Amino acid sequence: MKVNVIGAGLAGCEAAWQIAKRNIDVNLYEMKPKKHSPAHKLDSFAELVCSNSLRGASLENAVGLLKEELRLGGSLIMECALQTQVPAGGALAVDREKFSTLVTEKIKNNPHIEIINEEYTKINPDEYTVIATGPLTSDGLYEEIKNFFGEGYLHFFDAAAPIVTKESIDMTKAYKKARYDKGTPDYINCPMTKEEYENFWNELVNAEVAEIHGADKEVVFEGCMPVETMAKRGKDTLLFGPLKPVGLEMPNTNEIPYAAIQLRQDNSEGTLYNIVGFQTHLKFGEQKRVFSMIPGLEMAEFVRYGVMHRNTFINSPKLLYPTYCTRKNEKIYFAGQITGVEGYVESTSSGFVAGINIANKILGKKEIIFPKETANGALCHYISDESISNFQPMNITFGIISPADKKFKKKKEKNAYISSRAIEIFNKIEL
Repeated sequence: MKVNVIGAGLAGCEAAWQIAKRNIDVNLYEMKPKKHSPAHKLDSFAELVCSNSLRGASLENAVGLLKEELRLGGSLIMECALQTQVPAGGALAVDREKFSTLVTEKIKNNPHIEIINEEYTKINPDEYTVIATGPLTSDGLYEEIKNFFGEGYLHFFDAAAPIVTKESIDMTKAYKKARYDKGTPDYINCPMTKEEYENFWNELVNAEVAEIHGADKEVVFEGCMPVETMAKRGKDTLLFGPLKPVGLEMPNTNEIPYAAIQLRQDNSEGTLYNIVGFQTHLKFGEQKRVFSMIPGLEMAEFVRYGVMHRNTFINSPKLLYPTYCTRKNEKIYFAGQITGVEGYVESTSSGFVAGINIANKILGKKEIIFPKETANGALCHYISDESISNFQPMNITFGIISPADKKFKKKKEKNAYISSRAIEIFNKIEL
């Protein structure tokens, strides 16, 4: 008995690992290096496209809880992330190339996993399969999945932020500081005066965007919106988003700037920094021109410009069970952002759950429906909730985890209680 896992991204690698851990053989299909999506550059697995951050590490936030559950469950992705992390204050960020290389090595050295470097375009309803091709599903498989379900896709666009070299940042204008001094001062901040901000905003909203291929119109998910799209919503919108200055007092004057752009370390050597929240669809020349208006980035060396790519996701509440198994065929599972979970850790979670459950089904064991009191379970129940009529991608939040069964005066205390309860419940699950 072999399981097909389609796609060697975060969800696919995690699913393949969980299946192989249970001594079941896996055919892991990955079209790279023969064929790349518009956003992928590396030939290795588990490539992080949008950012190098897996977000908050504290158990006082929901994604920190999700990471801890995955770590306790023996997640491959969490293991590799912790081994390749770079400084990021209170967040877990990784050296993206070292992380991808480590995941690839572990997958390739697993005797139960066979790598097949081909584009998978035909679903066999008689074979156990986990489809984890992510938001960048190839056109051939896109059509096949649409035909398999017999209904149309939802789709949206996503954008990756540019990366600059540390040595090209003018640190006489920029300064290192964490917002509200939380954690270590790992972020580089570029302050703006009101005049500088207004000039920047004017050029940004009038800059040329790249042509969108393969779709008639742009549909944007709120959680990863191009900076120019956000700017066009109003002159002050950016001041409450990626250019929010609060908590970033300037070191010499202790004054809060009118606007501030943050840059986050992108590799372990600290030589590369990405511009936080600056996912963009601007033409490369326009990115260089407009982003060089940011104080401290006038002479910035861009080692990667932002790119726009299609993201696709299925109408999961009508199509999937909370095990990530399709309602149409008990042998076909989905995982990753194609299911409507949004974010690296959430994608990993879906691969973790799908891998465990397809393995349990093959082994004649009962599938695990993770309780809604856990972070993993909350995501499972969200994407399979048939009562949702207008389904949109979702990050893990305390808002979708079962609420606390008692009252708390402070939100921090309530979240800590929910996390403690979740870990206690998760530890009792037989994985």
